[in-house]
Amino acid sequence: MAKVELKQPIVQAIADDVKDAASVVLVDYRGLTVAQDTELRKQLREAGIVYKVCKNTMMRRAFEGTEFASLDELLEGPSAIAISKDDATAPARILAKYAKTAKALELKAGVVEGEFYDAKAIEAIASIPSREELLSKLLGSLQSPITNLARVLNQIAEQGGAPAAEAVAEEAPAEEAPAAE
Repeated sequence: MAKVELKQPIVQAIADDVKDAASVVLVDYRGLTVAQDTELRKQLREAGIVYKVCKNTMMRRAFEGTEFASLDELLEGPSAIAISKDDATAPARILAKYAKTAKALELKAGVVEGEFYDAKAIEAIASIPSREELLSKLLGSLQSPITNLARVLNQIAEQGGAPAAEAVAEEAPAEEAPAAE
């Protein structure tokens, strides 16, 4: 069996992973300890991100004709890719956060929603909150006025509606007692 035939399934697997991907981030993992690599893989897996260490030639072939071909020039030395189909910022966010503690992990570049970004831009993308975080903040800001209104109404009710009762009593004329015969 020829070497090309043995490599084809690996190239196809990479191509399948990047197909329809929202983002792909390329990193240099040299210098990570086994424990650090294991922890990084766990964090990425929990976020639904595919993380692979592949030969550069295999990645080049898999990227051919795709928007990820722009990463070819950075495929030097040991490289790994983090692929996300759903959350476009998740790989950048997790890798950048992890790189702060594991100094050996180096962000090379990435393609996010079809656009190429260098290492600096990937770090900037990493600061963007996830979709869930943004929705949570939006929901919180929408609920805040409603919560405050409910709190005020609750305080009025706890006071027995005293201000409201006094206002009603002042507006209504006092009933006269029936005359004694």
